[in-house]
Amino acid sequence: MPDSNQKSSPKGGKHKIFLGYAPGVGKTHAMLEEAHRRSLRGQDVVIGIIEGRGRKPVEELEVGLDRVPPKMVGGKPELDVDAIIARHPHVVLVDDLQHTNAPGSTREKRWQDVNILLAAGMRVLSTVNVQHLESLNDNISDITGIAIKDTVPDQMLRDADEVEYVDLTPRALINRLDRGDVFPIEKVGSQVVSFFREGNLSALREIAMREAASRVDEDLVEYRKEKRIEKPWAAQDRVMICISPTRSALRLIRRGWRMGQRMHGEVLAVHVEEGPIGDREKKILEDDFKLAERLGIQTFTLKGELAPMLIEFAKERNVTQLILGHPQRNRFQEILKPAVLTELVKALRTVDILVVATESPAVAEN
Repeated sequence: MPDSNQKSSPKGGKHKIFLGYAPGVGKTHAMLEEAHRRSLRGQDVVIGIIEGRGRKPVEELEVGLDRVPPKMVGGKPELDVDAIIARHPHVVLVDDLQHTNAPGSTREKRWQDVNILLAAGMRVLSTVNVQHLESLNDNISDITGIAIKDTVPDQMLRDADEVEYVDLTPRALINRLDRGDVFPIEKVGSQVVSFFREGNLSALREIAMREAASRVDEDLVEYRKEKRIEKPWAAQDRVMICISPTRSALRLIRRGWRMGQRMHGEVLAVHVEEGPIGDREKKILEDDFKLAERLGIQTFTLKGELAPMLIEFAKERNVTQLILGHPQRNRFQEILKPAVLTELVKALRTVDILVVATESPAVAEN
């Protein structure tokens, strides 16, 4: 499986992502318009896969572009990576990066297929909505009440050579939905209506704009590095996420990763092994570490007593920000032993400590 942390163009491939905040804002339309412009300039452009969902404006824009037919896997059309590589066009169009491939496909996710095309030296134009970014999973669930199952590693956005934000006002988008221009009217159920509330869309739009602005800031930082311009901060921030096997730390990991991105700092995830743990706890840790790896976070397992090990590690690594979940302690435990948080606060006076809620409201799956 391709490494999601690998730069997206190891052999000359280039990746442009059209980013939106919800279905229907016009990402696929913008991608197809650019494809026609490139074709008119003499570039060899092909459609790899377009998720048209019966939308006439999209179907009309597909006319005149070459296509590599999708392959059928379990009765479902999927991106034919091998055929595209054999055809080797200059530019290939791939809709919906977050898509989960049909069972039996060579790779689980479409973004993994795109990495293969990029490694083969092709230019890829693709689309994705902000709610599918891995680190935003909790935020989107909290806003919309819907759990987004199909996600894309944030690193895909970070490694893209170009990101174009495609915008539309929430009211205009709702009008498109009502006209049947986003989904066929007969397929617009209560969950879709709930997602497309104007308040939800406004919040998602703001998040998407921030992501786009963050990308501009990252490009500026990279430029300063290339030109050897002195950084505006004196030392690198280092974020440390404390992982416990007693409950999922996915929310903490996503929060810590985003904090590190804002600070342009390093992010570390630490678990202290105080003794043997059961199968349930092992599964929790395995899921936590898998997410950390997908986000490019270094993980560490220490052995010993919890508070002293965390304090020692934080001091050795010059940690500036520490994140942990709300403590789960009963009254008897509080009497017998000081809370870990109290020990950390006393020992790490120069470290900012953030205690994050680990419980999420009940959400529907999407």
